[in-house]
Amino acid sequence: MVSASACAGQVGAVLPLLLVLFDLLGEGVECGINAEVEKQLEMGKKLLAAGQLADALSHFHAAIEGDSDNYIAYYRRATVYLAMGKSKAAIRDLSKVVELKQDFTSARLQRGHLLLKQGKFDEAEEDFKNVLKSNPSDNEEKEARSQLMKSDELQRLHSQAQSLYHQEDYITAIRLLDEILEVCVWDAELRELRAECYIKEGEPGKAISDLKAATKLKNDNTEAFYKISTIYYQLGDHELSLSEVRECLKLDQDHKLCFSHYKQVKKLNKQIESAEELIREGRYTDAISKYESVMKTEPKVPIYTTRAKERICHCFSKNEQSAEAIKVCTEVLLLEPANVNALKDRAEAYLLEDQYEEAIQDYETAQANSENDQQIREGLERAQRMLKQSQKRDYYKILGIKRNARKQEIIKAYRKLASQWHPDNFQNEEEKKKAEKKFIDIAAAKEVLTDPEMRRKFDAGEDPLDAESQQGGGNPFHRTWNTWQGFNPFSSGGPFKFKFHFN
Repeated sequence: MVSASACAGQVGAVLPLLLVLFDLLGEGVECGINAEVEKQLEMGKKLLAAGQLADALSHFHAAIEGDSDNYIAYYRRATVYLAMGKSKAAIRDLSKVVELKQDFTSARLQRGHLLLKQGKFDEAEEDFKNVLKSNPSDNEEKEARSQLMKSDELQRLHSQAQSLYHQEDYITAIRLLDEILEVCVWDAELRELRAECYIKEGEPGKAISDLKAATKLKNDNTEAFYKISTIYYQLGDHELSLSEVRECLKLDQDHKLCFSHYKQVKKLNKQIESAEELIREGRYTDAISKYESVMKTEPKVPIYTTRAKERICHCFSKNEQSAEAIKVCTEVLLLEPANVNALKDRAEAYLLEDQYEEAIQDYETAQANSENDQQIREGLERAQRMLKQSQKRDYYKILGIKRNARKQEIIKAYRKLASQWHPDNFQNEEEKKKAEKKFIDIAAAKEVLTDPEMRRKFDAGEDPLDAESQQGGGNPFHRTWNTWQGFNPFSSGGPFKFKFHFN
């Protein structure tokens, strides 16, 4: 049951029809209403007045079943249909009223209004002219003449709009169509024409809105569904494109354009879904291959190539293939300088390459385009700490390795440098002192980078061996060479007690 409050606005919209309806209390005798029909009409009238539309409709159905020639029953049912927003059903009932009682000016006037909203100018004008021939009341005559003038003006504007469309003056055509559609709100063809103008003017969102309305206003509107689907596809929204083309095929499974488009969108959609699943599983190399297939499947629509490269950029960054990530991310950013995802991924790749200032710049650009993104804020803070850290002591640079180096690579680099810079290899006092300092830094780098917790802190921008980075305490590596004498980097023994492990 529909509540009175929910229907108040709808009933108000058909108030002129309601007022006429309630003036027909004495019409029952003229129509020859039998007792049961009269009872159904009376109950329906009360429920209609209370806003209980569904219940009122049931009683008017019953009245018409009891007397199929009762024009009052049809007229009242038309009132309910209008209040429920079912204009097509209302027009059918009003036409039946006119058929049964040709001089019923109120029904003709109301039908003329509805036909005008549908853009059926000739049929609407015929109703308004017939009202003028049927001894109307002063108000009815005034209304009929006013509507005739409006219809003439709308037809003139319609002709101008079509002419402007063919002249490719789409902006002026849209302005005229806006004016017409304020009255002809149910005209599917006018909305489709305005949608074409929007497409030509590069406003696909507005075109979709008009085309969606057209699918509801015209039955089996496969062409509108096809156009909506192709617009979504051109915008890069493959999922909505697939949904809309399926609606077209529901209406006509043999529709050639829709079926051909459906196969293309379905293939592309499946590839993208598969690639995203691979990313969620952390299979970045496989995901890259899948997105390369996406670019081959749809080379003609640039947005899919750009989106595929954006995701490939992400995969390279997550896979710590920094050079490749920087290259592909840059390609995306040349086309879309404000692409936040590409900026974040390139920033991470720059960090792996020790290009801290470039990473900071990317994070700052990303933040300017997405102020509330916590990931960007945290990444920027980390990049700033790492820049500051690099200006002091960088353990990766000391060992000459990349930030994504594995433990075996760290130990290998350490052994090579420790052997090279061991102070016992130098006789000159000045060179020995230089070697001592170098050796201490190499040992410290190995200690930090082979300890998972210490390395995590260092990668986050905090030097676990820097007194300034710690809460109190000094640098545990602030020692003299006397502490190191006798230490062999290739031996597990010796007097040196720090945790230098080679596993």
